[in-house]
Amino acid sequence: MIQDDVKDYYGKVLQGSDDLQTNACCTPDDVPDYLRAVLGKIHPEVSEKYYGCGLVAPMALQGASILDLGSGSGRDVYALAGLVGEAGQVVGVDMTDEQLDVARRHVDFHAGAFGYGAPNTVFHKGYIERLGELGLADASFDIIVSNCVINLSPDKPAVLREAFRLLKPGGELYFSDVYADRRVPQELLEDLVLYGECLSGALYWNDFLTLAKEAGFADPRLVEDRVLTIENPEIEAKLGGIGFYSATYRLFKLDLEPSCEDFGLSVTYKGTMPNGGSEFVLDKGHVFAAGEAVAVCGNSYRMLAESRFAPYFEFEGDFSSHRGIFAGCGEDMPFDGGNVGGCCGGGESQPADAANGSSGSCC
Repeated sequence: MIQDDVKDYYGKVLQGSDDLQTNACCTPDDVPDYLRAVLGKIHPEVSEKYYGCGLVAPMALQGASILDLGSGSGRDVYALAGLVGEAGQVVGVDMTDEQLDVARRHVDFHAGAFGYGAPNTVFHKGYIERLGELGLADASFDIIVSNCVINLSPDKPAVLREAFRLLKPGGELYFSDVYADRRVPQELLEDLVLYGECLSGALYWNDFLTLAKEAGFADPRLVEDRVLTIENPEIEAKLGGIGFYSATYRLFKLDLEPSCEDFGLSVTYKGTMPNGGSEFVLDKGHVFAAGEAVAVCGNSYRMLAESRFAPYFEFEGDFSSHRGIFAGCGEDMPFDGGNVGGCCGGGESQPADAANGSSGSCC
């Protein structure tokens, strides 16, 4: 059973990040200063057994209820606990006893490190495909995160369906994972090292988009991505030229349209988001500078107006006048290094005056 093999790999084979055979489960060093300060408070044992591939700390977390799928040694849980504050809560779910033992050993340590009177974290043993077995209530989380774990699941559609069920309306699944530029052959799925290294279980990116939409996430947004170079000649030879990417997506539980539609809407970022500085990044195609009105499609408008981001924006327009689809909303591979498409997540936001005519290449 693949889940037993994964548990052995992460519980017994890997004793620390130095035991990884590729760079797939490694996080880049360009961490924002505010997050670096939080990570500096994480217990060394927790950090040593961290195997993530990205940063899963979105903005505006104060007071939020967060679920971490495949929480491992608890590094992301504790980092998020330092950001949600004592009024928030972070719940971790993992199936590996050895990882959970590390995480649970340091609950009180991190409550003290962040100056909280009581811990705001809890860990459950369970499978991310079967979260219903843990008694987690429908629509009970503001945010769900995951860091290089969904690729390890043998039932990825079930993971996405469970995430959708557990999110509150307006909530988001914000997660980093590994994707392939084509479907991985069956024989590679049976290679335990390739699977444990987060490679052979990686979804073909377009299959992921299809599964996300089928689960209810109508308009997946790519936040950032990078090429994985593997840096292991033996493993590269086995992979036979398949390209792999580490990518962070955000999927909102909102009533969104399947395409980017133009209603003459615009938004203005106020510049008031904690730790946000002078701009806010919704996704690769939408970076909002403070004080600048930007024309957006209906989906982008709803992602901001009907989520926890609403207090940080001003909104102009309504949905009474439909102007057609935004031009250039294609379906090319969205990652850097490939053919970057012109749709949401792949182009640039438009100045608000563009809403008076053609809306350009993105929404």
